[in-house]
Amino acid sequence: MLSKNQLGFLYMFISICAFSLMDIIVKWSVDYPIGQVLFFRGFFGIIFYFFIIPRERLHNFYQTKRAGLHLLRCLSGLIALVSIFIALRELPLATVVSISFASPIFATILSIFFLSEKVGIFRWLAVVIGFIGILVITEPGITELNIYYIFPIIFCLGLSYVAITIRQLSSTEPVWLISFYFSLSITLLSLFTIPQGWVMPSFNHFILLSLVGIFGGVANLWLSQSYKYSEVSLVTPLKYLALVFAIFFGYLIWGEVPTIKTLMGAFLVIISTLIIFRREIYKKKIISSETIND
Repeated sequence: MLSKNQLGFLYMFISICAFSLMDIIVKWSVDYPIGQVLFFRGFFGIIFYFFIIPRERLHNFYQTKRAGLHLLRCLSGLIALVSIFIALRELPLATVVSISFASPIFATILSIFFLSEKVGIFRWLAVVIGFIGILVITEPGITELNIYYIFPIIFCLGLSYVAITIRQLSSTEPVWLISFYFSLSITLLSLFTIPQGWVMPSFNHFILLSLVGIFGGVANLWLSQSYKYSEVSLVTPLKYLALVFAIFFGYLIWGEVPTIKTLMGAFLVIISTLIIFRREIYKKKIISSETIND
C-alpha cells in the first residue's frame, strides 16, 4: 500500500507523462487546422469526465452558482491553450516547455492585483531571475523578429489567471466540474473554425488526435489528485521532467537540439519557480503556526 506522498508522487509523474505525450501529438499535427485539433482536445476530454462524475450528480452535474467565474476560467484557459498549440507547432519543443515553466512567475504578479496578496523580496527576486531566464531563451527570436516566441509567454499569462480562478472556484466547485466546463468551451469554440476547412483524418490519425483530448483530460485530473494527496514541495520538482522529455523527443522525432542559451534560460526559470514554491510553503507554515498559537 502506497503512502499519501508516494501516491501523490505517482499521480504527478503520470500527469507529466500525459501532458508530454499531448504536446508531442499537437506538434505532430501540423497537417490539421488548430481548430480541428482543439475539437479533439475538448470533445474527448468531455467524454472522459463523464466517467468520473459521481452518480448522485448525474442528473444535475452541470449546475453551478458561479457561472461568471467559470466563464473567466474558460476564456483565460482558451487563450492559453490556443497560444501553446501555436507555439508547439512553430518552435522547438524544449524551447516551448522551458518558457512555459515561467507561469508561476506571472501568477505571482497577477496575485497582487486579483488576490491582494503581498509579495516579499524573495518572490520579487524570483520574478526578476525568471524574466532574465525568459529573455535569455527568447533573445534569438527577438533579434530575428520571430513573433512566435510571444505565444509561450501569452500561454504563461493565461495559465497564471487560470490558476487564480481555479483557486477561487475550488472552494465550492468539484475539480471535475471545473474541467468539464473548460473542455466544453474548447469544443464549442472549435466548431466555429469548421469553415476554415477541416481535414478528414485517416483511422490512425483519428486515434492519435483523440489521444490529445484523453491525455489532456486525465493529465489535468491527475495533477489535481497529486496536489490533493502529497506535499507540494515533494511533487513540484517533478514537473521539470517535462523538459527532459521535450529534449529527448524533440531530438528523436524532429532532430531538434536545444541551444546553450535555451538550457541556461530554462535553468534560471526553474530556479525562480522553485524559489516561489519554497516561499509559498514557508508562508503557509508561518500562517499555520500563528493559527495554532492563537
